[in-house]
Amino acid sequence: MKKIYLILALCSAWVAGMACTNFLVGKNASVDGSTMISYAADSYALYGFLHHSPATDYPAGAVREVKDWDTGKPLCTIPQVPHTYNVVGNMNEHQLAIGETTWGGRPELESSEGIDYGSLIYIALERCKTAREAIKCMTDLVAEYGYASSGETFSIADPNEVWLIELIGKGKVEKGAVWVATRVPDDCIAAHANQARITTINFKDKENWMWSKDVVSFARKQGYFKGKDKDFNFQEAYAPYDFSGLYVCEARVWSFFRKFSDDMDRYFDFASGKTFVETGGKYAGERMPLYIKPNHKVSAQELKDCMRDQYEGTPLDITQGPDAGPWNSKLRYGSLGFQYDSVQYWFERPIATQQTAWSFVAQMRGYEGAHAGGILWFGVDDAATSLYVPIYSTITAVPECFQEGNGDLYTYSPTSAWWTYNIVANWAYSKYSAMLPDIQKVQSAWEDKFNAQVEVVDEAVAEMSPADKAAWLTKYSCTQAQESTAAWKELGIYLFVKYLDGQQRKEKDGQFLRNPYGEPEGPNRKPYPTEFLRAIHEHIAHE
Repeated sequence: MKKIYLILALCSAWVAGMACTNFLVGKNASVDGSTMISYAADSYALYGFLHHSPATDYPAGAVREVKDWDTGKPLCTIPQVPHTYNVVGNMNEHQLAIGETTWGGRPELESSEGIDYGSLIYIALERCKTAREAIKCMTDLVAEYGYASSGETFSIADPNEVWLIELIGKGKVEKGAVWVATRVPDDCIAAHANQARITTINFKDKENWMWSKDVVSFARKQGYFKGKDKDFNFQEAYAPYDFSGLYVCEARVWSFFRKFSDDMDRYFDFASGKTFVETGGKYAGERMPLYIKPNHKVSAQELKDCMRDQYEGTPLDITQGPDAGPWNSKLRYGSLGFQYDSVQYWFERPIATQQTAWSFVAQMRGYEGAHAGGILWFGVDDAATSLYVPIYSTITAVPECFQEGNGDLYTYSPTSAWWTYNIVANWAYSKYSAMLPDIQKVQSAWEDKFNAQVEVVDEAVAEMSPADKAAWLTKYSCTQAQESTAAWKELGIYLFVKYLDGQQRKEKDGQFLRNPYGEPEGPNRKPYPTEFLRAIHEHIAHE
């Protein structure tokens, strides 16, 4: 498919600052009957570590301080519950998992009072066992204390159900939020990426839909909607499309869906924003469905690979074109777009991006029991050049390489996985098409090993007591994280030596070649690709 470049007259468009991506898989849509969600925390201001809050008992009258997840700013205090559950990353001991993407929506509805989106996630994980409980917990909290963020979509899943909830505050008009939640059918998959996706609400199906009582009336009061309840469209009312909501956001959903559907090319003009531009923003085109039935069952490994998507093989492939340079780099400097001669140009924004702090694929295997079923496949930094390590949801300690406080954005730590993976990725960006295959070999070897060990782990802990299981799984998870991080450090050294000074050292079977006298052989001085040399020729010819 031919590379495209979308150009539009200079216009105002919101671009997600917390640009994240979530995929959702129902239990009958997965290979092994597990439910799954994925999440990439994409922000240049976030540091990659694995959150852990142990199960704890609290005395009567205890309170929980709420701090803004992004900034650390104190927001409020709420009564603490008598007992909280063990939380590892974004999954708890009962295999409840939650992810999110920010879409902003109507700017006048944002508030700084109440509980922020990140705190809602972790409070719900501390207090709830099921997705339905989490939805009630989160919406009750914002109704009582207010909502201190902009529009959000949350993925909420337990071993039996997968839900998608969209929520936005009421600004200075009222305290609280308006919201709608829908259950993803068990045989379907869904996705969201910084754009509200729920349109009409099935008010007759109270088993698979939930909503705030004023979700329609508040929109009417604010002038966002006129008409009958049955025609109400949540996305149009609270998060109208702009160009970035399509080209930067919905395009990622399209790229995910196209891997599991033979009918997604028809939505390209919509998802890329092409129709939106051609009609002057009056019409976005045929919408993609909220969820689809995949053409084959989805495995956890496939979901990990989907998190590494860079639009390869599509007109949006970020590794192609002059902006990718001679070595097909995905790295783009500055913001997602740039202005030149009063025209706005946009770079692609793939699922796998350099500013990812951490990401995961949460696999809820209810059939394996509470103490071994939940696996948080966890990785730090850019998913394309990273590794998903199995972290079980009942572990009682975090591996050193993933620990909070082991380095930060301004403090390098040689034992931090985030810094280790960043060093490898940032070196690879300099000669991406050459180095990425080397990284993928190691990536595949480790993940093949992890996948093969899942059944072995299940058998090993099957007859253990809950306490012994937790201890065994803690040791296992920590060992895999530490050993794979050490291997990544070795990979970084290997890549540094192999591609030093832009050259490529000769090797065989993983060993650099030496001459018969033991001295290093000269490197392969690989030239620029023909396409790049042609561009240089054409530039000189037109001087």
